[in-house]
Amino acid sequence: MEEKKKSIMVTWDFSTVSYNALKHAIKMAHILKYKIVLFHIVDDASEEEAALKKMESAVEEIKKDLGEEVDSYVNHGKIFKEISDYASKEENNVNFVVMGTHGMKGRQKLFGSWALKVIAGSEVPFIVVQNAPPDKDRYSDIVFPIDFKSENKEKLQWAIFLGKYLNSKIHLYKAPVSDKALQKKVNINLNFAIRFLIQNNIDYEIHTSVKSGNFQKEILSFSKRIKADLIMITTTKHITKFDYIFGAKEQYLLSNNEKIPVMCVNPKSNFAKVSQFMYG
Repeated sequence: MEEKKKSIMVTWDFSTVSYNALKHAIKMAHILKYKIVLFHIVDDASEEEAALKKMESAVEEIKKDLGEEVDSYVNHGKIFKEISDYASKEENNVNFVVMGTHGMKGRQKLFGSWALKVIAGSEVPFIVVQNAPPDKDRYSDIVFPIDFKSENKEKLQWAIFLGKYLNSKIHLYKAPVSDKALQKKVNINLNFAIRFLIQNNIDYEIHTSVKSGNFQKEILSFSKRIKADLIMITTTKHITKFDYIFGAKEQYLLSNNEKIPVMCVNPKSNFAKVSQFMYG
């Protein structure tokens, strides 16, 4: 029996940022040989018929304008639940989600909270984008922040996956810590990452932040300096309503002013989907 093709799911609301997300998905789908599914949710069942017609037109326009055939899915419900439910169902074979978002200026900060709430409920990673992808063949440089948290190991499996299939260099960016116990944990995570990157023949470089202030700002500054194509982060393990209102640390990077795409991996993500890449 032929294995079912893996999917890249694109959250779709007919906006410019969702169209930018689609372009990123197309770029990766060509490399990975995946199919693309546009995912649209309406609040009420009475809106579904009109949304289906609008989606059919969008799919036709994408075929005409971009030469791409994409699948689509329209349903009603709560967007925070429906996106994660669809992406997590094994039969849908979604490997990751690409989502467009706006920056964090003024009222758009609320949208940043919305994006984080969607991501935090998912078992598969999200790649959050603002602009269309640059005109280049691959995602050349990926920034992988290293701190003292154990969740670094879960993020590593995706770095190996992207390094293998997108032919990317992984930039290990080490957090500066003065506490000796935390330094030990950072170095353990760094050495663990190096070991598996070497074992999988992934190109990498090691960098250390020279400042001990805001690590998120340092990550962004470094990513801008090397013209990174992607930043990889994990979400806060136990995110709260307080984080949604006042902003978890992830929000600064998710909707960063440099508009660098961010891959966000939840600590509860399913290891089974890419664990094979950990060992070559």
